[in-house]
Amino acid sequence: MDKNDLDFFLNENISINLNNFIVNLLATLILCFVLRHLYIKFSSSLSNKDEFSKNFVILGITTCIVITIVKSSLALSLGLVGALSIVRFRAAIKEPEELVYLFLTITIGLGNGAGQLKVTLVGLIIAFFIIIFFSKIKIKKSLTNLESTQISITINNEMTNLKINNLINQIKKHAISIDLVSLNKSKKLIIMNFNIVLKDFDKLNLINDKIIKIYPNANIVVGREHNISL
Repeated sequence: MDKNDLDFFLNENISINLNNFIVNLLATLILCFVLRHLYIKFSSSLSNKDEFSKNFVILGITTCIVITIVKSSLALSLGLVGALSIVRFRAAIKEPEELVYLFLTITIGLGNGAGQLKVTLVGLIIAFFIIIFFSKIKIKKSLTNLESTQISITINNEMTNLKINNLINQIKKHAISIDLVSLNKSKKLIIMNFNIVLKDFDKLNLINDKIIKIYPNANIVVGREHNISL
């Protein structure tokens, strides 16, 4: 390689189409906001999701701008390599999942900055579907692993089927699932046994207060599955 060839590679400047740059920048902005929404909704991270995900938009746009600029010049590309060897990423990444989302953000900026909008969009759609798919599986698995709470309700009062259904509906408001295990009904006494999965164990007090308010003479016994048999 002679001096002229070296000068060509080092001093070559490719003009940047402003319209394309604006389109790529807007696409980066939208995709980063979508990624931020998915992270807040589906991530299992224990950190402050809202504060952490605010960085996605800035990081994606910054990456897009940098790649758009350096791709127009070999000299700038070499300068970027030197700059990256000095600047070190020192953010405290607590969980691997956070690192995955940061890489996705950088991917958005790289792809759009390089002008590969269609390829980036297709790849991200697939990645988004995978995130949602695994999140749904995780939620479903966690729900099936929740421990049931056993509730036995004894009411010394005559109850019609309508009143029984109303009582069950009151419990449903505070439960993920409810199963009626047994129902013993006589003229002035009714005993109902339920297996329920609570939305929150604190909801048990609300259920108890609601039943007592409607039926002051009700007797309620609560037990946890595998611990107390009612």
